[in-house]
Amino acid sequence: MNRRQIRLGFIMSAVCVLITLMLPLPLSGVPVAALMARPLTFLLTGVIVLVFAFAAGFRGLPAIVIGLVGAGITADMTLMLLRDPLIAGDAASGFWMVVIGVWLASWICVGALAGLRPRSSVFRKAIDLAIPLLFGAAVFYLWEVVVRGAGVPPVLLPSPSAAATKFMASLPILGADFVQTFIRGVLIGYAIGCGAGLLVAILAHRFEFLGRGLLPLGNFFSALPLVGVAPIMVMWFGFDWPSKAAVVALVTFFPMLVNALAGLQAAGDIERDLMRSYGASYAQTLIKLYLPAALPFIFNALKINATLALIGAIVAEFFGTPTQGIGFRISTEAGRMALDMVWAEIALAAIAGMAFYGLVALAERVTTFWHPSMRT
Repeated sequence: MNRRQIRLGFIMSAVCVLITLMLPLPLSGVPVAALMARPLTFLLTGVIVLVFAFAAGFRGLPAIVIGLVGAGITADMTLMLLRDPLIAGDAASGFWMVVIGVWLASWICVGALAGLRPRSSVFRKAIDLAIPLLFGAAVFYLWEVVVRGAGVPPVLLPSPSAAATKFMASLPILGADFVQTFIRGVLIGYAIGCGAGLLVAILAHRFEFLGRGLLPLGNFFSALPLVGVAPIMVMWFGFDWPSKAAVVALVTFFPMLVNALAGLQAAGDIERDLMRSYGASYAQTLIKLYLPAALPFIFNALKINATLALIGAIVAEFFGTPTQGIGFRISTEAGRMALDMVWAEIALAAIAGMAFYGLVALAERVTTFWHPSMRT
């Protein structure tokens, strides 16, 4: 994104905010609800226009920072307007022009930020972290203003603020659900499934006939539908967490088997010949050569299974569980039309899944620092 595009984007954002002065805020067209009749918002409008005009006169990082400040002030103004019962659920074109101004300024700032090529590695990492955070904040902002401004019924889609309020008010329930689903079901099943997959991959690599016989069977079991396997596991292992751990183990077994076997076979011929020349046994070659070469493949499976395990445990809870668990809570609260609690559980699952994936990725970076993919 060049300087001309950035300047034009900030000017258009300022124009969108200025146009609001001539448009109604609520659909009912009540004159007292117009933007010019509100001293504080009228003053904020002038400040926002000046900030965007100021940002258009700069280039590079200063223009991005000033533009973000303007977008933040504009977003605060729209959220302040939504506190008015005349506007909330009945927003008109004047309100949506301000929202368009926020969206346009945010788009310009994130695009310009992504185009920066700093020499400092610390600054580069800071930008890589800031871009998804800003993008996520913009998405949640648009979700909030669209739901509240258009009057979307909470039973269809609650606002992020309502889901966050419910999340904070239900921490004891969410904590119990987290322990039941993630600590007991996901982690135990993940360890069993990934460990068994790695062990079978080592055996299949050592004995070729096992690889030829087990891979088709593994492919067959991986193709089994989860909604068909989960009820069977509930009947076999009961309604508590062992049945969920069994489903997770089944879901995570095959990705680990395939990736680990491919990794064990990735060692080069020269390295294998060198180990033979040393007279190394298979166990020594496995520890010194095959497993280090397979580590990137193993971690690839671990990252894939980090998300599959959580999905499998939640789906398994739909088919029978004690009176706690993320899947159980989503199912029961959806039946009661308590969508704010459903979204709170979804947020819990998302946070747990991202944290779990992040820990696995961190372990990969620490363990496979020598691999070319980690030298960035």
